[in-house]
Amino acid sequence: MEILFLGTGASVPSRDRSTSCIALRSGSDIVLMDCGEGSQRQIMVSPFSFMKIRAILITHLHGDHILGLPGLLQTMSLMGRSEPLAIFGPEGFSKALGMMMSATDGDTFYTVEPRDVAPGDSFMVRSLRVSVFSTDHGVPSVGFSVSEPDLPGKLDREKALSLGIKDGPDMARLKRGEAVGNVRPEQVVGPVQKGVRVIYTGDTLRSDSVVEASRGADVLIHESTYMEGDSVLAKEHFHSTSRQAAESAVEAGVRCLMLTHVSGRYDDVREEVLTEAKEVFEESYLVNDFDHFDVSPRSIRTMSS
Repeated sequence: MEILFLGTGASVPSRDRSTSCIALRSGSDIVLMDCGEGSQRQIMVSPFSFMKIRAILITHLHGDHILGLPGLLQTMSLMGRSEPLAIFGPEGFSKALGMMMSATDGDTFYTVEPRDVAPGDSFMVRSLRVSVFSTDHGVPSVGFSVSEPDLPGKLDREKALSLGIKDGPDMARLKRGEAVGNVRPEQVVGPVQKGVRVIYTGDTLRSDSVVEASRGADVLIHESTYMEGDSVLAKEHFHSTSRQAAESAVEAGVRCLMLTHVSGRYDDVREEVLTEAKEVFEESYLVNDFDHFDVSPRSIRTMSS
């Protein structure tokens, strides 16, 4: 799975950072997570195509997470999109999107399917499973877990041949988990390779529900609007600090933490934001717009965009 950060700023865009928007790509399919102001422009200058977006996941209804939707939806229509598009958001989202599209005369030539979701919901976007969990931001808000399917274990062809299995249908049966004669699949097929799982919190206080949803995940994308010295402000505004995000990563046992939604007040000391997190969880990244990662069960590597 690829992760492309299109907007990593907090509530106000800056010269260097757009508002919240993240794209996940699995194969040719893209899932967009949040869609702040200017998101369609960010996608246009990225290596991803907005015409490949199969679903959009919205964490909450604050403007820096949704105001890019009307323009993006209308542009896809002008570019000839015909495939229906499902957009998922928390309680009240469907009504809010309808009002925005009406106010902007936002007719589209394809079907837009807004759906309100709640913690505990789960649905498929092509081959990806999306699960919804609760967050704590003072307004209806949710986070999302996006998982690729598990991959079958690797067949040891030479060993199978040595046990009398011939190339062809019997090899395929073993790979599907069926026994062939006295040969059992576990004798010649390696363990199932778990699919990559990415967690996105949106905006939230540090939350037990985030930790539970993130257990064993490959990547936790966690907001870190504030540093620990401003933890009182973080609590007042229902946000997290970079240290709190790192503490959640440790508790959940994730492979990697990616920090986003950092307040512009730290623009001159961004390395300190990262240092604060790395003191708690070494595998932490502070992401910028257009940072691009390839995540596999074996590695997490940066890509040039």
